[in-house]
This record gives sequence, C-alpha cells and structure tokens, in this order.
Amino acid sequence: MADMLAEIGEMVKEFGSAPTFAEMPRRLLADKGIAGPTSAHVIEEVHSPLNFAYLTFTTGSSAFQNIVGVTYAELPERVRASHQALVMAGVQQGDEVLVTYPPLVNVFSGEAFKSYGLHWSFLVRSSRDAFLAALYEKKPRVVVGESSFIRSALEDAKHMGVAHELPSNLIILTAGTPLDLDLLPVAEEVLQAKVHDLYGCQEFGWLALDGVPLRPDISLVPSGNEGNQKMFEMVVGGLPMGDSFPVTESGHVCNRNGKIITYRRQRSYPEYEVIVKASALSSSVTLGRAARSILRIKGRIVKIAPDVVTNAAQTELELVPDYITAGKQEGFRIEGPEKTKMFDDLLQAQLDYQQNGKADPVWKKHS
Repeated sequence: MADMLAEIGEMVKEFGSAPTFAEMPRRLLADKGIAGPTSAHVIEEVHSPLNFAYLTFTTGSSAFQNIVGVTYAELPERVRASHQALVMAGVQQGDEVLVTYPPLVNVFSGEAFKSYGLHWSFLVRSSRDAFLAALYEKKPRVVVGESSFIRSALEDAKHMGVAHELPSNLIILTAGTPLDLDLLPVAEEVLQAKVHDLYGCQEFGWLALDGVPLRPDISLVPSGNEGNQKMFEMVVGGLPMGDSFPVTESGHVCNRNGKIITYRRQRSYPEYEVIVKASALSSSVTLGRAARSILRIKGRIVKIAPDVVTNAAQTELELVPDYITAGKQEGFRIEGPEKTKMFDDLLQAQLDYQQNGKADPVWKKHS
C-alpha cells in the first residue's frame, strides 16, 4: 500500500489534471500594459479567477479603492469606446503615448491600445520632474494623465526656463479627476497642445470625450438641481454611474458639440437602484446570481422584481430612488436592446461563468 502511495506521489509530480503552482498561467502587470510605477500601490500577487479578463481598482477619489472585475463579455464594447475616443482626439496608429498613471490603461484596457497600434510607456517615478524628463527624452505625441498634475508640471517647466525644450503639438487626454480648466491655457502656451477631457471609470471604461458620449447605451436621467442648474445622471447600459452633470447647449469647453459638462460633475444623491422587470433569460435564479455578481464586481445595486418577466424579447430595467426619497422622486424605465447593452453583457458573463465553472477538484463541494 505504501508503494502505491509513493507511486502516486511520483505520478502527480510529473502530470495531472490540475496544474502545479509553477504551471499556473500568470497575468503580469506587463501583460495588462500597466507595468509602471505609482506611489499609491504595492505590487501584490493574487489568485485571479479565470472568468475575469483582468482585475483593477477604483480610483479612490471618494472612498477606499475597491477591487473591480472586468469580464470578457464586456471587453469588445469597452475597446470600441476607447477606439472611438482615440479617433475623436486625433490619435493615430503608431503614436507614442506617455501615460503618467499606469492604472489608467486599465480603463481603456491594454488590449484597446494594442489593437489600435499604439506604443506606450510610463514615467521612471510618479513625480512631476520625472514627467518633464520623460517629455524631453521620449518626445511622445500623446499624453494620458490627471489634469492638475500635468498643469503643475508644465508650470514648473515655465518657472525653470526649460519649456522651450519640450516637444510641441501634443495631444493631452486628461482623465481620472475632473478637468482642471487652468490646464488649457498652460498646455497651449508650453506645448501647443490640444487638451481633451475623458470621463469614465474602471468599472465600465471610457464613457464620454469632451462631453460627447462614447457608447450608444448611455442615457441621461434627471437627478435634481445644483443651484439653478438642472443635473442629469449618466446611466450606462441601464446601470447608474452615481455621477451627475449639467447638460447645456453652449457645449463643453473642449468641444462645443459635446453637451455633457463632465468637468462639473457632482455625486448623485440619493443614488438609484436598478430593478429588473424583464429579461431574455429563462431563469430568474440566473438573474439573481447576475445581480449579486454586479454588486460585487461593479458596486451597482441590482434587484429582481417579484413579477419579473423571463424569456422576454428584450431587457427592461427600472431605475428607482432609494428608500430615502421613496414616493418623492419618479423612477425611469430603460428598455433594450441598445440601451441595456452593458447590463446584457454582464448577464452573458454570468451565463459563461455558469457554463464554465470552477475546474479545480479541490474546490468542489461534492464528487
């Protein structure tokens, strides 16, 4: 008997249905296209589920940085929106891109950069002097970064008398925080650069460039007033963003054709909950699982109506105010297929997960 166990021990070292630690696939920072320094993170290895295309984190602008799961099902639309933003900004295939904050690549996805044909790099250190050095040494055509950081660095260049040594005619894609309007004249003076305002989030990718929506499934729903200004909450694929904006005919400062004033965003309060009224899925159980998954990986509250219609021709979602304003604020109905694309993609991700469950026999709770 001992000989048999010894033989089994030798066999599992040589081959088996499950991988050894050394044989496990690895997704490195370089594979995600974000192998650059930041002072806000440590590099930590995790066991990442196979059903995620990659993991990333929220920016932490209003709360702790929370983990975000990006599924394979949502990647095509995310990449398409990123490509549209690059085209609208005048970025060309083969351009050199300098990214000041590596996690911003996750919002595009590294795949969007690769498929567009871009070459991108990062700073040696996450500091303003490193940014100026990179501008001088690498001479990129495109810069992606937070607007106040870029403005401060360019003002440093002016004060040091080195602005004339920096490259000119750049494209600057500002992202991560609301656009610092003081960047526009500084960027024009120092770099003769065109500044663009990217709005989006790690959960759903880029959603608007210079006030122009980047996805066909974006809706704007009234969310109260800020002073005398009427505000509208952005909803992507039926899921509220929690951000509200003025919408004006005068247009965005970077593009008068863009009507969403993304640099004047406010957190929506109270936030909407999403109620699923109808779905093409045949199982309300699967709908419930998808709702829990969306809460866990996207931080959005989705509930299933008790009388939900399954096997429907299209998805129907109802946005309702939370209990604080129940009865004081109207809900909104959003119908698919176009306007519920993001939600439907996440339903597909749930289906894919159920059809390709955990393959690790150690994890299975029954034989």
